Amino acid sequence: MTLEELYKGLNLQDYYIGKVTQVYRSCSIAQLDNPELMANRDKFHKSFLPNTINNFVVIDSTVGVFLGELFENKASRKNIYDMASFGEVKSNDYHEISIDTIAIMTPEGSKFELAGFKTLGITDKVYLATDEIYKIFLSSLEFSNSTEEPLPSFATFINRAQADVLLKPSTLFNRHVMCIGATNSGKSTTALSLLDKLVSTKKKVLIIDPTGEYRDAFSSDEITKLTLGVDTTISPSKIKMEQWEKLFETENSSQGAVLSEAITSLRYMKKIGEDTYYSKIGESIDDVQENLASVSKDDTDFNIELLPEQIQAESVAEPDRDTNYNFKYRYDSLKANRNASLIQKIQYQMTNTNFLTFFSNSPEMYNLLDVIDEFVHLPEVSLYIDTSKLGAAEGVGGMVVDLVSTFVISRENINPFVFFIDEVHRYAKSRYSEKEFHGGLTLLAREGRKHGIFLYLTTQNPKDVSSILFGQIGTLFIHRLMLNDEINAVASHLDDYSIKHVRKLNQGEVILTSVNLLHNMFIHVKKCDRTQHNDTPHL
Repeated sequence: MTLEELYKGLNLQDYYIGKVTQVYRSCSIAQLDNPELMANRDKFHKSFLPNTINNFVVIDSTVGVFLGELFENKASRKNIYDMASFGEVKSNDYHEISIDTIAIMTPEGSKFELAGFKTLGITDKVYLATDEIYKIFLSSLEFSNSTEEPLPSFATFINRAQADVLLKPSTLFNRHVMCIGATNSGKSTTALSLLDKLVSTKKKVLIIDPTGEYRDAFSSDEITKLTLGVDTTISPSKIKMEQWEKLFETENSSQGAVLSEAITSLRYMKKIGEDTYYSKIGESIDDVQENLASVSKDDTDFNIELLPEQIQAESVAEPDRDTNYNFKYRYDSLKANRNASLIQKIQYQMTNTNFLTFFSNSPEMYNLLDVIDEFVHLPEVSLYIDTSKLGAAEGVGGMVVDLVSTFVISRENINPFVFFIDEVHRYAKSRYSEKEFHGGLTLLAREGRKHGIFLYLTTQNPKDVSSILFGQIGTLFIHRLMLNDEINAVASHLDDYSIKHVRKLNQGEVILTSVNLLHNMFIHVKKCDRTQHNDTPHL
C-alpha cells in the first residue's frame, strides 16, 4: 500500500511535518518544514498533537511506508515569548522531532510488519498518522492469522479518541489474561467491559463471583445464574480432602490430619446408618481402627453438621502402658487445645445456614457439578456462579475455585470458554496451608489452554499471586500501580517508557501488553452500562 492510498481522500499537505535529516541505529531525526502545522490551532485536538510526543507519524521511504512514534520534540528558540509566534520564522530557526521506527508497510502489503533492519533515509518526508492508519496498525499488531471476527470495541487509544481497539478473542485469551491495578484504578470497569463483549457476542464464559458484584450485570436470558446455598447444592462426597482443607483454612499439616480423621469417622457412621458422631473415648483401639479401615472409597458421604463434634471426639490418645486400660482410648487435653482453633473456624462457617444447605443432597435444587458438566458441553451458553451467600471467608471461594477447576479440566469434548475469576490472589495463594498454592487453578493455568479453557483473572497486586500461576499469563491489562515491588513484578512485560508511566495512569487507562501483539498499547477502556455493585460509598 502506498502513501497516497493510506491518505486517500485527504490533503497530504495538511498532515505534512517535514523531512528526515539524521538517521541513527536507535532513532531518526526530522526537521520541521511546515511551521503552519504548529501555528494552526485547529490541529490541536485529541488525535493530533504535533507540539508534543507519543504521537504516531508516517514516513514515506524508498523501501515502503514506515510507522514511527515521536519521543522527543524540540525547537531552537529558548525564549518562551519568541516561541509564542511560530508563524514568524527566522533564518536561523529550526524545529526537530526524534522518531522511533516501529513498523513498515511495503508497497505490495496491506498491513504493517516489524521494520527489522530497514531504516529511514535522509530527506524522507514525515506526516502525522491518521486514525485510519492507527486502525491498520492495530490490525497488524495481532500475530493471529485466524479468520475469526474481532470483539466489539472495548477501548480507544489514549489521545486518539476516534481510534477504536478491535482485537480478536484468540489474541486476548489464548495465553490467559490478567487484569492488574490498584484500588479505584478502573480494574473492575475493564473486567466488566470485556465480559460484556464476550457475552454479547455469544462467547462462552464461566464467572465465579465471591462477592456478588456481578449478580445484576447480566440478564437470565444471557447467562444461567446459580447462587450456591440458595438454589444450588453439592454432595459432601464430591469434595476432596485437599478441598476441605482449603475450605476450612487449616493452618498446618496436623490440623489437616485431624480433619481427615474426623471426616473418615463420619463416613463410617454414615456407612452403618448412624446419624451421630463417632465417640472414641473408652473404645477399644483395635476395634476403632478396624472399623475405620472398613470405610471404602465408595463410602464417601457424611453429615457435615457433625464435623465440629467429631473433631472434638478425635482429641484422644493411647493410654500409658502401665494402666489397666492400655487397649482403650483416653481423652487428651493437649490435642483438644490444638484442635480448638479448627473447631472454631468450622463452627463459624456453619453459622451461615446457606453453607449447610450447599453441602447437602437436596433433590429440589441444582447440583453444581451436573450444571457445570452440562455447561462445558453446550455451545454459546454462559454460566454465572454466585458464592457470596456462603460467607465472605476466602476459604469458601478458594474451595469452589479449586473444585470447579479440577472438575472442568477432567471433562472431555469441551466447548472452549473463558473462565473469569475476580481478585484471584484470594484463591491462588493460601494464608495458612503448608501446601502454599491451590493446585486446581495452577493446573488449569498450565494445561487448560489445551482443553479450550482460557483464564481471565483480576488482582490488585501481582506479588500476591503465585509465581507459577503468574508465569502462565500471556496478556496483561496493567492499570495504575504505585509500589516498586508491584511494578517490578510486571517489568519484564514492559519497555522502559511504559514502566515510567505505570504510576501516571488515570482511572480507566491501561497498558495492554501481550505475547500475541507486536507492540504495547496505551488505551482507555470504555465503561459499559451494565450494573456493577462496586461503587465506593461517600463519607
